[in-house]
Amino acid sequence: MKQTISIFSLALMLAACGGASSDQAKTEEKQEAAAATGHSYAIDTLSTTVDWRATHKGGFAPRFGVISVNDGSLSVENGTITSGDFTINLAGLTVDTASVTEPDKKAADLQAHLKSPDFFDVAKYPTAKFVITKVAPYDSTLQKSLLPGATNLISGNLTLKDSTLNITFPAQVTVTDNEVSAHAKFTIDRSAWGISYKTEGSPENWMISKDVEVGFNLKAAKK
Repeated sequence: MKQTISIFSLALMLAACGGASSDQAKTEEKQEAAAATGHSYAIDTLSTTVDWRATHKGGFAPRFGVISVNDGSLSVENGTITSGDFTINLAGLTVDTASVTEPDKKAADLQAHLKSPDFFDVAKYPTAKFVITKVAPYDSTLQKSLLPGATNLISGNLTLKDSTLNITFPAQVTVTDNEVSAHAKFTIDRSAWGISYKTEGSPENWMISKDVEVGFNLKAAKK
């Protein structure tokens, strides 16, 4: 009993003292997609990736990996992104072997579990979608971001499985005549999209943190 209390106390201490490592994305109802104006840029699917990181309760046993992007495009006018979208290949989700260090566990098993109906059900929902609804300048006097060099606030509809919600997060965006690059790292609550292991109140689901850190590194070339 004492050992159980000690472990639980340690988990709470780590959660309280660890501090946030990324901005919590603002989550709202689905919004209207932004109108495409200006020049079109095609997303480079070879160099564009979506990173993910999740943990158990209290920050224990972090798991992380990469998801590729199938396709997408951006519109740029006067050096600013006006609209865009990209499709995320959930069926190609990978788990980094470095994140699974327990001798009795394998990255391949976790990868298969995440793709199963317990989580993303990729046989039924092989892709996710992000559609830009608004891009605004980032004002550091109004908001403090954990992302170094944030230049913009990006809002967009994120579709996971059969649920779509609008999220807003800071991003570092660079636009040239021929290329757009963007970097962001933020946290979403998976349960907002109805992604739970077994049931929302089950002990198995409770043991997994609802927070999932999402990062993307995006490059697009002018068409």
